Amino acid sequence: MPAQPIEGGKATLALLPNGILHLEWEKDCTITADDAQAAMVAVNDLAEADGHPMLVDMETTRTVTRDARAVFATPCAASRIALLGSSPVDRMIANFFLGVNSPPCPTRFFTSRHMAVAWLQSGAHEQPASA
Repeated sequence: MPAQPIEGGKATLALLPNGILHLEWEKDCTITADDAQAAMVAVNDLAEADGHPMLVDMETTRTVTRDARAVFATPCAASRIALLGSSPVDRMIANFFLGVNSPPCPTRFFTSRHMAVAWLQSGAHEQPASA
């Protein structure tokens, strides 16, 4: 399925042939609560009750607001989440989120797309988080 824009225009979402949801944020964007909520709605609509693993590409995200982090801490249709980044800023954003908020499902930060996808696929038999 080709990537579909998410309301607000800061991200796209696709269901990849391997069953992984791919949420990709635009370069240099600040993710607000409204952006986070639109992303969560799109994930839940696309995944329905199937509980897919999700790769969140945040390699060029500028920042995530406190209210957006709170939205991301609510359960959604993702069964596990791999946060993909490449810079020290990405790692700081992810570590802050993981340290302050309780993710709704297993969540890890990666700098390698290959390792992130392998980890997502390793949990294929886990129960999905309730949406």
